[in-house]
Amino acid sequence: MQNKSAPLAERMRPKNLAEFVGQKHLVGEGKILQQLIAQDQVASCLLWGPPGSGKTTLANIIAQETKADFQQLNATEAGVKEIRKIARQATDNLRSGRRTILFIDEIHRFNKSQQDALLPYVEKGKIILIGATTENPSFTVNNALLSRCRTFILNSLLDKDLLKILNKVLKDKENGLGKENLVISDKNKRYLVTLSNGDARTLLNALEVLPKICSTSRAKEKGKSKSISQKIVRRRDIEEAMQKSNLFYDRQGEEHYNLISAFHKSLRGGDANAGLYWLVRMLEGGEDPLYIARRLIRFASEDIGLANSLALPQATAAYDACRFLGMPECALNLAQATVYMAKSKKSIALYEAYQKVTETVKKTGHLPVPLHLRNASTELMRELGYGQGYKYTPKVSAEENKKQTFLPPELKNKKWLNIKK
Repeated sequence: MQNKSAPLAERMRPKNLAEFVGQKHLVGEGKILQQLIAQDQVASCLLWGPPGSGKTTLANIIAQETKADFQQLNATEAGVKEIRKIARQATDNLRSGRRTILFIDEIHRFNKSQQDALLPYVEKGKIILIGATTENPSFTVNNALLSRCRTFILNSLLDKDLLKILNKVLKDKENGLGKENLVISDKNKRYLVTLSNGDARTLLNALEVLPKICSTSRAKEKGKSKSISQKIVRRRDIEEAMQKSNLFYDRQGEEHYNLISAFHKSLRGGDANAGLYWLVRMLEGGEDPLYIARRLIRFASEDIGLANSLALPQATAAYDACRFLGMPECALNLAQATVYMAKSKKSIALYEAYQKVTETVKKTGHLPVPLHLRNASTELMRELGYGQGYKYTPKVSAEENKKQTFLPPELKNKKWLNIKK
């Protein structure tokens, strides 16, 4: 029996592959994951895909169809203690002939010690691990654990998939919104689907809000004198629902780039208050804090550069804090780095120099390294003049060192870096 107070996304979660929408390249008839489930041969795996693509649902279905004991952990909350507790339960399950599936959401946020704690149980087959991640697992999962898991890539849902989910929700009177009498035109359905940007959770969250904000009208049923209450969904209702359910923010679409652009420009302009505003907008909208931290690292060199050599360590420290703590604790670390970047002196000399050098290299990348700068590691190289005339800088005067050249002759005295003293 479904809990009526549960969120709409949970109430409408598919219970088997027949109800599952999308990812036909994995679970369509005869496809790899469908066959593994049907043959009860599912082993440890990683589900890599964008938010709302069905990773958690698929893990639940695998456990349901294989009749395994389903255990779930969230990487932002669980630790080694919880892993060992589940491992003990899994050992007991094996004695009675039942397997255990451990589903870890956001496994990319597990640190090395947590992943190492998982390894022996996965390796010995005591636990079937299903990890869900929005990040490239080859960057975020230990090689030892990665090599023992098969990676399945999930894609953002197609518009036709989201439309199918939308129509099912509107008709379902048991777990969906069938009793709400929502009336949405085909045009507005397409608009809602477009704003959901391939994310089923975004769609369902917006749908859940719609009955509370739509105006009610009366409409007569055909052939009957009584009238029924209808809630007409307009375009502005959809936009308001999106704002309330998801802060009108998606991590893959245009608004993602709009907000990070506003954030970057606010820091460049020295407005710490605006920087904090856009930071919180992104974090509250569900943005990965590591993404923001990476942008701050880039900002530290691109926009501050040589004007403040402490900006880069500040940004990398914020990244480490996000990696170690996760949300919501790391939000203050990002806020500190944000204000620091905004208040710091700015210089784009390094950025401009790099751009200029890149252009030069495209035109002169064929130029040979001068002989005196080459390393003479063999007798033949010494005979050919490698290293001859080079003066070891620490042992010569500044005047002698100035006479040395470190560029090809064709680029002698060329300067790209313009540092104002």
